[in-house]
Amino acid sequence: MYPEDDLLPLSKLADFVFCPRRAALHIIENIWRENVFTAEGQNLHQKTHLERVENRPGVRIVRGLRIHSFQLGLIGQADVVEFHRAEKGVELKGANGLWQPLPVEYKRGLLRNKLEYKIQLCAQALCLEGMLNCQVLQGALFYGKSKRRYNVDFDSRLRERTTDAAVALHRLFESAQTPKAKYNKRCKSCSLYAVCMPKITSVEKDIEHYLSKAKEGIA
Repeated sequence: MYPEDDLLPLSKLADFVFCPRRAALHIIENIWRENVFTAEGQNLHQKTHLERVENRPGVRIVRGLRIHSFQLGLIGQADVVEFHRAEKGVELKGANGLWQPLPVEYKRGLLRNKLEYKIQLCAQALCLEGMLNCQVLQGALFYGKSKRRYNVDFDSRLRERTTDAAVALHRLFESAQTPKAKYNKRCKSCSLYAVCMPKITSVEKDIEHYLSKAKEGIA
């Protein structure tokens, strides 16, 4: 269990799974840069938060719900949580019966099966379970360009990975050390590319070998 002052942003869980260095630049060094991808993502998220609550037949939609988990040590805001009428679930103020929560995370771009997004969504589900004292079995990722949903089942494997990622994120933050870069093809789409300089910082040089070569050149 983590105290309230030690809760970390839930959104950084996806950053950490994608790239621990990116997460460290955000939460340790407080570095943030916008690019076209982050700007599109921010606009999409803002649109989901325009309305707070919407009621439809058999479903209540809550936007911008603040969520947290003291067990995971995370705090954040869910884009959308849908409450569907069901035989099992939670009670809602002003509504009859029981309702099953289903978190929906909005992402820019085309539909993709990405582990970091599924872990971020699962963390939202675990927050809801702790807050509402219920079981959340499924969620969805909505992709802006595809206008399609990708359903995610919160099985035991995904829950384990999510818990492990949360623990590792806290260890990273507590270490106060930014990991070295590991360059790959995804780096160029990162908004922190110019700050991170992965092609340079990922090259590990043998200092002793470098010094010996330098001495040879002087002799």
